[in-house]
Amino acid sequence: MENNHYVYGPISSRRLGQSLGISPMLKKTCNYNCIYCQLGHTHFLTNRFNHFVDVEVILKEIDAVLKTGIEFDTISIAGNGEPTLYDALEALIAGIKSKTTKPLAIITNGALLYEERVKKALLKCDIVLPSINGYDPLSHIKINRPHKALDFKKVSQALIDFSREFKGELWLEIMLMKSINDSDQALKGYLKLLENINYDKLYLNVPVRPPSEKHIEIPTDDCIQKFANKLNAIPIHQLASPEYKSTIAEDYEALISILKHHPLNQFEIIAFLKARNADDGDVFNTLDQDSNIECIHYKNLKTYRYK
Repeated sequence: MENNHYVYGPISSRRLGQSLGISPMLKKTCNYNCIYCQLGHTHFLTNRFNHFVDVEVILKEIDAVLKTGIEFDTISIAGNGEPTLYDALEALIAGIKSKTTKPLAIITNGALLYEERVKKALLKCDIVLPSINGYDPLSHIKINRPHKALDFKKVSQALIDFSREFKGELWLEIMLMKSINDSDQALKGYLKLLENINYDKLYLNVPVRPPSEKHIEIPTDDCIQKFANKLNAIPIHQLASPEYKSTIAEDYEALISILKHHPLNQFEIIAFLKARNADDGDVFNTLDQDSNIECIHYKNLKTYRYK
């Protein structure tokens, strides 16, 4: 998988098990610029579909992975931006479905579900995981900082409509942040929105990794539990911590292959190398000197992220 650019992992996911990742995007291309994003600020804020890569290129990478016999539980279309901006998404999904019977998931902000081509493509997935961080027009703008074409009413109504037509598993996620959307008013807003959506699971997440804006903080445990109880939600941060793997032989290159798609803190890096029977040695000095890597100090941890 050293030569793969769009297929990565499998990466251990708290929700999806060992998941083979697919990113059909240019890095940090999105129609949101969320204040909590672990990838940092959006570089290319756009609501225009783009042909980032030919479908056949991605499918050839998938073929190469499948030939290795590596085991995984799911395939997830996600990556370093908003995957529904990929204009060949439906063809990609059809191509993946023709190659494996593993459940196919897509992790999305759900903002483009009002577009018929996006809805048609996502209806063919087994699992769709949209985020619903905004509960009214003001919070939608404050949290998501969306492209100007994406107003709250349009986005939320499209999700409601999609949920009534989708036959697979719809797993929603709310990112809960201190003094941003953890008030009683926010709780009432989420309850009102959720009562119109047909979903199977609701996950409650918190910014455990460095967010794009430094003032973002994790709510109190009592607050998180209150929201979990009232919303009948599953707190993601209480699930088993994920493990990271790579089929790349060289240890540092294997680590970089993970960091390109997922930030890791220093303890996760040590665990990753230990699982490969590799000596962490000077890895942190090497990372600090790598111009493609940035180190962020957050919650008394050092977290490394690909620029």
